[in-house]
Amino acid sequence: MEGERCYYLAWQFLLPGQSRRFKDLLTVFGTARAAYAASLGDLAPVLGKAQAEEAVRRRDALDIGSELNRLKQAGVGYVTLIDDDYPALLREIFDPPAALFFRGGLAPAENAVAVVGTRRCSSYGRSVAERLGRELAEFGIPVVSGLARGIDAAAHRGALAGGGGTIAVLGTGLDICYPRENWRLMKEVAVRGTVISEFPLGMPGQPWQFPVRNRIIAGLSRAVVVVEAGERSGALITVDLALEQGREVMAVPGNVTSPVSRGPNNLIKMGARPVTCAADILEGIGLGTLIGEVGAMPALDRLEAKLLELLSQGTLSQETLIQQTGAPAQKVLAALIYLELKGLIRSLPGGVYFRS
Repeated sequence: MEGERCYYLAWQFLLPGQSRRFKDLLTVFGTARAAYAASLGDLAPVLGKAQAEEAVRRRDALDIGSELNRLKQAGVGYVTLIDDDYPALLREIFDPPAALFFRGGLAPAENAVAVVGTRRCSSYGRSVAERLGRELAEFGIPVVSGLARGIDAAAHRGALAGGGGTIAVLGTGLDICYPRENWRLMKEVAVRGTVISEFPLGMPGQPWQFPVRNRIIAGLSRAVVVVEAGERSGALITVDLALEQGREVMAVPGNVTSPVSRGPNNLIKMGARPVTCAADILEGIGLGTLIGEVGAMPALDRLEAKLLELLSQGTLSQETLIQQTGAPAQKVLAALIYLELKGLIRSLPGGVYFRS
């Protein structure tokens, strides 16, 4: 191998998902190359005996030329921590990966925002995540998430629908999609955005890899927005990591009787910024000037506009609104909640609404 850059890549193959260990090696040996050339006896005090033995075993079996060819054949690029185009925000965290693997364009994303939440989301949560993704994309803000089912997938789809970039961070190699149902979405993100992983090709997902992945989601972002999450949701791991990294934490208010709203509602009680639209997020990260006049805000979708038009005529019940729009009940209820959050309508006891 030639050049320090190749040794950074090599260590990503040897210690995937263990950036803190790689940082320890740099502290002791000075360079990735010197650490790579170290003996088992020299590595053991830094990595521990078992991990040092595993690293040496992998090192002896590693053919970096073959791995580079494999990446090329798969259409996967890579960037190392010492490259100028390594994501700037991610470089700032305590333990950035020595190298990242990616598909798509690795464009600068200095104002990216993460939108995360539970896999078992409600129709309301899915609708809000998709809407936030779309609105952020319309303002030119890249949307970061983890490609999981539920909130993550909805945020990615919204960003794509808004014509903007989106970044999917995987907890597996880039040739593996988890869950498999999002394979088509992953391919679309790779074409119109970026799919990123710190795990080499062929590496399947293990439970420990997804919390590790979450630090990259937070690290790539100026802010983390939680849409829906239970009290023990994995999305709250991303929140903890975001706070450690000095990122903004925001949350979408939810139904107080819903288990998947407990996470964001608790975050708001603890001081997280409440979010009802992309404008709230932009103001939270100091980009309120992008909003401009009210007329520059993203337009309501067809169903929301129809509901607002109907409510301009007077007070109406949920049942009447569902009947007059002809839309599925769950979609109407989700749109009503969103319009209320934006302050455009208000509700009365008994499921009655009027325009505010």
